[in-house]
Amino acid sequence: MLFTPAMSSFLRLRLLLLFIPFVPGTCLHYNELAMLLNGIFPDTTTPYYADGRIYLKKLEQNVDRYTKGPITGLVVLGSTGEAVMLDCEEQRQVLSTAIAAAAPEKVMIAGCGHESVRETVEFCEYAASLGYDAVQVRTPHYYGTQMTSTAMLTYFRTVADHSPLPVVLYSYPQCTGYDLPVELIADLAGHRNIIGIKDSSGDLAKVEAIVHRTHHIKREVRVTHDFQPVTSRMIQKATAAPLGEFVSVGALAATASKPSSAAVKVIGGLRTRHKEVGFQTLVGSGHKLHALLKLGAVGGILAFAACAPTACYEIYAAFKDNDQKQSRIEVACIRIVSEIGIAGVKYAADINGFYGGNPRLPLLPLTAAQRQEVERLIAEVKS
Repeated sequence: MLFTPAMSSFLRLRLLLLFIPFVPGTCLHYNELAMLLNGIFPDTTTPYYADGRIYLKKLEQNVDRYTKGPITGLVVLGSTGEAVMLDCEEQRQVLSTAIAAAAPEKVMIAGCGHESVRETVEFCEYAASLGYDAVQVRTPHYYGTQMTSTAMLTYFRTVADHSPLPVVLYSYPQCTGYDLPVELIADLAGHRNIIGIKDSSGDLAKVEAIVHRTHHIKREVRVTHDFQPVTSRMIQKATAAPLGEFVSVGALAATASKPSSAAVKVIGGLRTRHKEVGFQTLVGSGHKLHALLKLGAVGGILAFAACAPTACYEIYAAFKDNDQKQSRIEVACIRIVSEIGIAGVKYAADINGFYGGNPRLPLLPLTAAQRQEVERLIAEVKS
């Protein structure tokens, strides 16, 4: 198989998928280091104009505001982002707009799950080209009973073999009708490019079992000197001087100076070190966040954080300080996210200063009564 410089990356990828067989545990070109995922990730919404076109400027403004707050990062094109409602070109526009507006220190996760391995890997490749830090891949589900354990293992392992970014599994049985079993998760956790899972089942016993069955998995992540995540965009910023800018001898000396500890590595002006982590379990049930953190989850990818990011972060921060603030959001989260749905999350985001707007049909906008209810519920959790 010959590759020429004129070939696009997508074409080379297609050729690889055609000629390279699936071999469990094989890795083609992913990074050796995983990504630290501790903390809160809003599952961002996708804003639209009144005529249904994507309102990219409002998406840009939302991302800019999110990433100025205390969250760890964002998930773009998750379930709350109505990814299944967007065509492929729209998905690419959303991914490129969001990453361009994000602060470099925030971990950016791209929703790249599609029904076929080929399309999923193409989106993983595209997300990598934009500078994303990891990909979230949901379970394929359209063919229902044909999605056997062997089919699921093959799907995720093949995606992980070919993805240039670390993979976060995504199980959301309420929407897909398929609950990724603990046994499969434990098997997949051994793949070096599968670094964690978002489990949205809300099942405490399942999350406890995932943590227990994967506790032996150990990986290294790159972090700052104070143990915060290091993104590729941080490294790029630290190592790239502006075009035409002269760097002083003093600055060069500072960059070249030895770190204060053998464990610290200086990249440009950025002091980094390595940290050992396990298989990272994130959850999607905001109303059970504290309980799930107690069971070993490292954070949450939350729809409720799309409308109340600071309130969700405060639950996480309180847990780290052996405190409890879950009750502050519990009632509102259950009603707005689990019962009313995406239209409720978007309207709550409107109230809290983000741009939500209406969802895409066939999802319906809120009734007047529902709007009043959301206003009452979210008033207690301003964020």
